[in-house]
Amino acid sequence: MDTAAATKKAETETLKTNEKKWSKTLMDAGWNVIPNIIIEKQEALGLRPIDMNILVHLSHYWWSKEELPRPTVATIAKAIGVSKRTVQKHMSALEAANLLHREQRRHTQHGSIPNKYNFDGLIKAATPFAKEKIAEREKAKKDRQERVQRKRPRLVHSSEG
Repeated sequence: MDTAAATKKAETETLKTNEKKWSKTLMDAGWNVIPNIIIEKQEALGLRPIDMNILVHLSHYWWSKEELPRPTVATIAKAIGVSKRTVQKHMSALEAANLLHREQRRHTQHGSIPNKYNFDGLIKAATPFAKEKIAEREKAKKDRQERVQRKRPRLVHSSEG
């Protein structure tokens, strides 16, 4: 099986698993991907609950590396139930912490079109935590294998016969 076919099969199995958990109807309406390490280490990354909510909402619009999300601040504010100013303040703080990068896009001298948002800073900040978790998982796997090896009965062969 070629790599593309294997990837498609894995995606199909993941979707089926998620449909079992969430229901086909909810999954058909759309779904999102957030790396677990960002959820698990949000405090260590300096993310407050509203920051996570903003990031989750932004990621909802991000389906390929090349096409950066670009929802309006008003769209995000309405979706998460806060004011536009609250979203702006938190986005500015995320940008100041180098977790989010805003590409301002001016349309005319009287207005602008929605900004684009880049997650490279968040990815960079979360990567050490991910590497640590992977190393811990590998160590645990190795430890389990060693325990199994120690528990195997050793057959004693007698030289008498």
